[in-house]
Amino acid sequence: MFSKISRYRKLPYVVVDDARRGTLASKALRLLPDVTGTFQHTVEEAERLDHLGFKYYQQPRKWWRICDSNPMFFLSFYLLGKGLLRTVRYSVALPGWVEPSWAAATKALSARLGVESFRFDDQVRLTPEPQTIDGRQVTINVVRHELAVAITYNELLLSPFDLTKLISDAGLPVVQPQITGQVGKRITIPPDVVS
Repeated sequence: MFSKISRYRKLPYVVVDDARRGTLASKALRLLPDVTGTFQHTVEEAERLDHLGFKYYQQPRKWWRICDSNPMFFLSFYLLGKGLLRTVRYSVALPGWVEPSWAAATKALSARLGVESFRFDDQVRLTPEPQTIDGRQVTINVVRHELAVAITYNELLLSPFDLTKLISDAGLPVVQPQITGQVGKRITIPPDVVS
């Protein structure tokens, strides 16, 4: 029995043979519909999908419409950053003349169970700095590199402390980790159309 707003209500029944229970009636697989929306919602801390369903559709059970319009998230709780995968970003603190040991860090991160993915960043910035040249005070633009490593990991297997030790042991001295997630990111809210 499905409610009148259920996304499964209009799906046809199919017959399924189960080795233990015999022949059963089941609903067919629900294919992800083409859902478009231009309205963007900024994710806030401690939000829930049923609350967003009520906020935008006056019906908490329509949270699945929001999931349908954001198919890049494999599971619904990842949409609001509630999954087991977390991303942490470490700034790398190296003196300007030392070459980072990216190869050693790559080897250590690739071999560690629980590390899903990682990325090294090197952002170049021009920083105005006062200097004295021929007795005159001038401002010149100095090239500064902001190095960082972003790691997506399974929090059941690893902690930010484990990752800090892992990459420090690999030769990348890092400073305080910054946990990133969905908070502050935007998701699509589709219009409430009757289908």
